Amino acid sequence: MHSETAVTANAPVATKLPAARPPRPSTRPNGQWKIDGTEPLNGNEVWKQVDNGIAVRGRIEEIYSKQGFDSIDGTDLHGRFRWWGLYTQRKPGIDGGRTATLEPEELEDRYFMLRVRIDGGQLTTEQTRVIGEVSRDFGRDTADITDRQNVQLHWIQIEDMPEIWRRLEAVGLETTQACGDVPRVFLGSPVAGIAADELIDPTKVIQEIARKYLGTDEFANLPRKFKTAITGHPSQDVVHEINDIGLVAVDHPELGIGYDLWVGGALSTTPRFAERLGAFVAEDRVSEVWRGVTSIFRDYGYRRLRGKARLKFLLAEWGTEKFRRILEDEYLGYPLPDGPAAPRPKTQGDHIGVHKQKDGRFYIGVAPFVGRVSGQTLIRLADLLEAYGSRRLRTTPHQKIVVLDVAEEHVEPLIAALDEIGLSARPSLFRRSTVACTGIEFCKLAIVETKQTATDAILELEKRLSTIDAPHPITLHVNGCPNSCARIQAADIGLKGQLLPDGNGGSTPGFQVHLGGGLASVDREEAGLGRTVRGLKVTAENLTDYVERLVLRFLAARSADETFAQWAHRADEEDLK
Repeated sequence: MHSETAVTANAPVATKLPAARPPRPSTRPNGQWKIDGTEPLNGNEVWKQVDNGIAVRGRIEEIYSKQGFDSIDGTDLHGRFRWWGLYTQRKPGIDGGRTATLEPEELEDRYFMLRVRIDGGQLTTEQTRVIGEVSRDFGRDTADITDRQNVQLHWIQIEDMPEIWRRLEAVGLETTQACGDVPRVFLGSPVAGIAADELIDPTKVIQEIARKYLGTDEFANLPRKFKTAITGHPSQDVVHEINDIGLVAVDHPELGIGYDLWVGGALSTTPRFAERLGAFVAEDRVSEVWRGVTSIFRDYGYRRLRGKARLKFLLAEWGTEKFRRILEDEYLGYPLPDGPAAPRPKTQGDHIGVHKQKDGRFYIGVAPFVGRVSGQTLIRLADLLEAYGSRRLRTTPHQKIVVLDVAEEHVEPLIAALDEIGLSARPSLFRRSTVACTGIEFCKLAIVETKQTATDAILELEKRLSTIDAPHPITLHVNGCPNSCARIQAADIGLKGQLLPDGNGGSTPGFQVHLGGGLASVDREEAGLGRTVRGLKVTAENLTDYVERLVLRFLAARSADETFAQWAHRADEEDLK
């Protein structure tokens, strides 16, 4: 548990986290396999034991794609399809007020969201072009870069899935376990293997874990989703504090460069940051340590109540000392050496702008609007990079793109060309630092619209705040529901979608406001949650006015080196409204 600390001009804010409590003591078992046995205790656990989702690929190809949407078994549709990156998307025209009142089947369309899994965010131009072509040919030209380095497409029909898989897999891409109760995409540093200041390249260990465990039965039935983040870059650029397992590069005084191990992070409605186990993991031990932590979750994770079926709840019960002891004694068979914490980052982790690679060439980080691109944009991006001599790019956990291997003489011409297709290497304050989830346009859980709302706000703020001199990026995260896919509690300004009274007896889209959250960065020593002020809500219509007012108040009231987060935590409530 993080404790309250005093706020000074040079110290980051640390906010006490609400407890991610384990289930209350009960005579009923919690569904922990190693304690209670493997008898299923709810409907989800029943069907996962009957068929853990991997085999549904065959039924999609041989039955459903040939016989159409109406032939799909309900459990496959609402459960096992996720193991292959498929969710039904929201039916158009259903307003946010009906999200909680309708059954999922009433909200869903006959089309799918398809998530393309991109471990480490690593893409070739050929792969990028193929994703763009799949989007163009089968997804109405939709494409969103997520804050987990994937690409999501929409309007996908079940009849087209065999051809989509054929195209993706022909260039080494997959949708395997992109969703579901499985190890999700492995976040990796977007500058792995190229940054001049990198400590260690995690690409090899990410590929090893994927090769050994992705798509296998060993981890195809976890209590819930399991998220991984691994970085070798000192900017700590993979949001490791909100992943189930995080590995952050450190330089051990005796053992050399390896990784610091974190476990148990996740946000959603009960946020909890991951905690250090104090253990040092050598590069050649990463795969087995990952397997050990994932196995603990599989064997000891709570399965009876899905609302408690994340690793953070087990960590809350055990604590870090017991967790490390179980990992070492039951799963590794050897002790891990103690290790140091990674030092505070000295550079921004979004990699926006122009940076020199270790080989003398350059990489360029560019920003679309809140991750939204299109199939045509991806195709044009691939063509542009190849025309300027590059064949590699990366997606980032901040909904951005990093293009690699650019010769010095091509940097400025390429920046100009990228800007013409909506990808800015020198974005405005808010274009750089705004993240938005899918929202009500496609998501069955959403209450309000997000992508366009955020984009409209960015464009207006660019006009109104074009002359300000902000001391650092101010993160604005927009979420369409309470589940925090856009990491609202870990943003300077976090917005949780809800319906607000419109003053005429009805409702209007709006947001509850969280202020002053963030993860470890150049601006703060450690992660901390945003502050909530009772009654602090803003309508979508008034969002731009509110953000403008808030930023100007911060700039007028801040002390010499004070960050937005520090100011937001010390400011009077009236100054935050």
